[in-house]
Amino acid sequence: MNQPQKTIAREAVVSGRGLFTGCDSKAVFLPAPAGHGVVFVRTDLQRPVRMPAVVQHVTKRTRRSTLRSGADSIETIEHCMAAVAGLGIDNIQIDVSGGELPGMDGSCRPFVEALEAAGIVEQNIERQYLRITEPVEVTDGSGTLLAAPPSGDECYIIFDLDYGTGSPIKRQLFSYTLGPDFSREIAPARTFVLEEEAQMLRSRGMGLHLAPGDVLVVGEKGPIGTDFRFIDECVRHKILDLIGDLYLLGCPIRGRIVAYKSGHTLNQALVRRLRSMLEAQRTGALSKTAPVMDIRTIAKILPHRYPMLLVDRVIEMDGDRRAVGIKNVTFNEPFFQGHYPGQPVMPGVLIVEAMAQLSGLLLAHKLEHTGKIALLMSLDKVKVRRPVVPGDQLVLEAENIRVKARTGHVRSSARVGDQLAAEAIIKFMIVDEVQ
Repeated sequence: MNQPQKTIAREAVVSGRGLFTGCDSKAVFLPAPAGHGVVFVRTDLQRPVRMPAVVQHVTKRTRRSTLRSGADSIETIEHCMAAVAGLGIDNIQIDVSGGELPGMDGSCRPFVEALEAAGIVEQNIERQYLRITEPVEVTDGSGTLLAAPPSGDECYIIFDLDYGTGSPIKRQLFSYTLGPDFSREIAPARTFVLEEEAQMLRSRGMGLHLAPGDVLVVGEKGPIGTDFRFIDECVRHKILDLIGDLYLLGCPIRGRIVAYKSGHTLNQALVRRLRSMLEAQRTGALSKTAPVMDIRTIAKILPHRYPMLLVDRVIEMDGDRRAVGIKNVTFNEPFFQGHYPGQPVMPGVLIVEAMAQLSGLLLAHKLEHTGKIALLMSLDKVKVRRPVVPGDQLVLEAENIRVKARTGHVRSSARVGDQLAAEAIIKFMIVDEVQ
């Protein structure tokens, strides 16, 4: 039996200035119900913006991990995520006032101390894991990151840090099994830069608020304005970053992780690959369970009928946040007669239509007591990644981004096994239901 999910017992607060931006910031950690996950909320904007801490919400940045929703973002989340992952917290809401998490001393120890002081409590739902079943490797230049099956039930990491013979940071190799000693062995390790890198960043207007010793700056003679907390503090911090980035999968990992010259970009690339494996594992488990909505229930909610009803059943409905559905594709589908004779391929527009129908079911769950319905208004970032043919089972997923008085935004995808078939951002118009 898996361990139970965990959250914190009461509120915790951490304040400080952002590491890169220098902006004043406050992070308020709040307990969350089982199944909630890790969710950041920007509270300093005109309206609160929720950003689930999963790789789908990660945007491209150098030297850090950043979540984005529309035009809004939260910078440098990796140290906070490492603290949450290292303490085994599954469900938590983090209200952030400011565009970047507090940097403090560049480690995750202040986050760990605040969360430990708040207390960690168990919940009544089992913790879900991704168990690595086959090797997955990503590379970027000379950097390599490999995930392999575990020898037991642990998450084991080995990191080879090597900047070359001319660097003041000598080669460091460290292995670590994620466990209760995280607070002592990994959390205190600080982010680091070489002296010339620090000067370059300051010339670009970054880190101007930092004094010597506020972060670990390494020169030819060693750390400047401070001392190492460990003789191998640099590689330990790399493992800290990796733990935080891996938690963007949305659940812990059981497997062996081998890293050589890896950074945030490579870490996130691995998580995106592992997400496909996770979806395949979840789909396999869910497809064996009773549906949340069968076709009769679906037909009571959606107005579509043959041949345009394209969701056969809903196998998961997480409140009004997320839904997973199934479309079984058979050779008897009427569109295969003309698309194409001798080479049957499901039209991409119908894959998107199936995604939109599941999204409508998700929004109906949100709107069922309001007297409103959702009508398709626009599609954005539509990509068809893989042909869908007779015999395939489309696993549809819809995630609620935002619902306002007149509009609803949903992120949707369709998969066949562990392969992404299509994805889109779908916008709906919320209108009064016609009686």
